[in-house]
Amino acid sequence: MKSENPPAVDQRRSPFRFSLLWRTLRYRNYRLFFAGQLVSLIGTWMTNTATVWLVYRLSGSALMLGLVGFSSQIPAAVLSPLAGIYIDQWNKHRVLVATQVLSMLQSFALAALALSGKITVGWLIGLNALQGVINAFEMPCRQSFVISLVEEKENLGNAIALNSSMFNAARLLGPSIAGIVIAWIGEGWCFFADGVSFLAVLASLLAMRLAPRPAGQRSTTALAEFREGWRYTFGSPPLRAIITLLALTSLVGVPYTVLVPIFAGKLLGGGPHTLGFLMAAAGAGALLAALWLAARRSVLGLTRVVPWATATFGGGLILFSLSRWLPLSLLLMMVAGFGFMTQMAASNTVLQTIVEDDKRGRVMSLFVFAFLGAAPLGSLLAGGLADRLGAPWTLRLGGLGCVLGSLWFFRQLPQLRLAIRPIYLKLGILREVAEGIERVSVLEKLE
Repeated sequence: MKSENPPAVDQRRSPFRFSLLWRTLRYRNYRLFFAGQLVSLIGTWMTNTATVWLVYRLSGSALMLGLVGFSSQIPAAVLSPLAGIYIDQWNKHRVLVATQVLSMLQSFALAALALSGKITVGWLIGLNALQGVINAFEMPCRQSFVISLVEEKENLGNAIALNSSMFNAARLLGPSIAGIVIAWIGEGWCFFADGVSFLAVLASLLAMRLAPRPAGQRSTTALAEFREGWRYTFGSPPLRAIITLLALTSLVGVPYTVLVPIFAGKLLGGGPHTLGFLMAAAGAGALLAALWLAARRSVLGLTRVVPWATATFGGGLILFSLSRWLPLSLLLMMVAGFGFMTQMAASNTVLQTIVEDDKRGRVMSLFVFAFLGAAPLGSLLAGGLADRLGAPWTLRLGGLGCVLGSLWFFRQLPQLRLAIRPIYLKLGILREVAEGIERVSVLEKLE
């Protein structure tokens, strides 16, 4: 990367937290990435909203909603650990360009089928499975690539939080736009808009000026590298705890998204507009969470934030399942969205800060695996339980699982802090402590 980037902000001297909020956008390549992804993700959220509504309209079945969610997530869950091995070796920029082109073609295929009236739940399952295969490579690659656009470690948390804010700004806008488009001209045009939106991210990637990076050299087999990444990840108490809690949340909490159409249609008496509002409310809460994290001065304290955020997410789901009044439901969706995004972004920031660079792709693939591996199983479980117990009770049980997971993580905190502290000292994140140790060492030498 060229050294034209501005020096890092001295976070200790900045008088206002708000002044820290956008500091990573001063890097040209990150700014391009941010703008292109924002446009593309709006299209992605339009497609997500249109897909669940189309499945609900075609089948009226909670089980089918769960099955379509499963089909989009299980390929990525199975393939992402393998993808991480190769992502550490390949040119990440080229991988991202290739995956964006393939995703664009998938969206145009959905649009063609929907606009021609030939779309079925079977086609949705097949094309969502194809997107899952693409995501297996795109998601861990994107997570690793973003970090390469930021040179200073102290701005790492801001970059990840801004990335989350971009994701959730799109999550706020996309479903709202999709609800209007679906009611006006149908789901197919949401898919078409998503396809067009990929042109923005492709343009941003091609406009970047990147210094050449040497290709990774594989000295062992792919299986040996996978084992090394697995041992490294699950041999570290902080990485193990973060990924385990994320997997639990993804299994029991995240599948609420496949049940939202039932709440919007049957329990709140609405239609596609109501679904769009509920999804947008969750996006608004998540956006607030990302902006709050972006304005934080340091990564310090985020390990304590993770369990609090998980408990907030679970509590929000439990209360949402009890509500039958739309304004209250919207507020509770904001609470749930705030909690989950805080957990995700804080976990990602801590993980990316402490992981070694040569293992980043493999660790991030396991991070993605924890999310995408549990989520499809959770979608099937939620769909099946909702058919038997009803959507409200299914959501209550999921929220309770998140709260119990947060209590488990709280018990791990003392051990996790002991493991993380030496890494923060080495990176200079605990700057005052590191300087104090250095001064003592100098005095001892003088004596």
